[in-house]
Amino acid sequence: MGMDLAKIIFDLTDTFPISEKYGLKSQMDRCSISIPSNIAEGLSRTNKSFCHFLDISLGSSFELQTQLLLAYHRKYLSAEDSNQIEIKIEEFQKATMSFQNKLNNY
Repeated sequence: MGMDLAKIIFDLTDTFPISEKYGLKSQMDRCSISIPSNIAEGLSRTNKSFCHFLDISLGSSFELQTQLLLAYHRKYLSAEDSNQIEIKIEEFQKATMSFQNKLNNY
């Protein structure tokens, strides 16, 4: 799910104005990369440490939600695109929090 989000965000931000290359585009790209990257990094760790990396990944997803709202406000994407991505982010968050709860119970 994290990889899918990153791919979607990269495709989306490629349509942003060139003036956003080092601004919102860069921020959204980095957040979207952080989501699956932290999960991958945490995989080789203990459950407790892995949960920490999942927390970082979740934090990045919440940052991405905020940036998505700003991109919509700036009219860089449509309401439909914004809503579809928002749903994918929320699905990721719910699945990750559920997984994290299961890890904590072991």
